[in-house]
Amino acid sequence: MEASVSWTVDGERRSLVVDTRTTVLDALRERLGATSPKKGCDHGQCGACTVLLDGRRVLACLALAVACAGAEITTAAGLSPGGVPHPLARAFVDHDGLQCGYCTPGQICSAAGMLAEAADGAPSHATADLAAPVVLDDAEIRERMSGNLCRCGAYPGILAAIRQAAR
Repeated sequence: MEASVSWTVDGERRSLVVDTRTTVLDALRERLGATSPKKGCDHGQCGACTVLLDGRRVLACLALAVACAGAEITTAAGLSPGGVPHPLARAFVDHDGLQCGYCTPGQICSAAGMLAEAADGAPSHATADLAAPVVLDDAEIRERMSGNLCRCGAYPGILAAIRQAAR
């Protein structure tokens, strides 16, 4: 069975017809040519496919395209319109927060979503005082980014980059 889906992807309105079993990730990569989100595990375990869906972090390999009809989807490429690096992208470069780079787009989207969540006061498992403003210390950042894996082990640089961008 097929269905029509319309999204705003990185600021551009896009429409397509997809099989109702198609994931957001497959529609983005295979049908719309958006190669920023990566297919890592295809099981929602690595975070390489993380995008922002209506401003919230989503694992695109687990989200069905038809369930997200009408959404605004932002990939890591969409965070840097016109080729101007997003502050997170710049911080990842400054702090060597990448090696092979495969997980980097998902890391950057997740970090952008995480910073927005923290600014909104959303607690995490590591938040000590649920009534106090969120303080993005290292433990808090690590907990909030725990769904994004880096096989190269660039975690110290990723942490430093997010710390810089959070300032």
